[in-house]
Amino acid sequence: MGFRFQISHKAIAAALMLCGTFTAAIAQTTEERLQRGDAVVRSLNNGSPQPTLERMRQEFPFLASATQSYALGDVWSRPGLDNRTRQLAAVAAFAAMGEAAFMKIHAGYALNIGVSEGELKEIIYMVTVLAGFPRAITASQALSELFAERRAAPGKQP
Repeated sequence: MGFRFQISHKAIAAALMLCGTFTAAIAQTTEERLQRGDAVVRSLNNGSPQPTLERMRQEFPFLASATQSYALGDVWSRPGLDNRTRQLAAVAAFAAMGEAAFMKIHAGYALNIGVSEGELKEIIYMVTVLAGFPRAITASQALSELFAERRAAPGKQP
């Protein structure tokens, strides 16, 4: 006992047309998400693109686009938290995870939007309690590098 389906050519054509419409809607949405992601990066990075993301785009374009559209375009651009709070959360999370390079990027963004060196240091002190001294020490070293780079750069404030 079995079922026999008979699908007309019209039904197949209609399904394909719907898929085409759906794909066009996704493409438009993806483009909008990429634009939102780009706007987020530029708002945090003094109007410039993010160098790490742009380098990734050269060899890993899908990963760069996914990062820009989802992480930045969907999540980072959500209402509910201001950029300052998001950056402090990112610095704390990356420091606690031992991801010093990402923490340094987000600490730079935090400085760009008005977070002080002292506030970033307090975040690192909190990491000692939540993630341990080794992670906090690694984060403090990355933060010290960032502060030194900013002090050495002409026209940049720490």
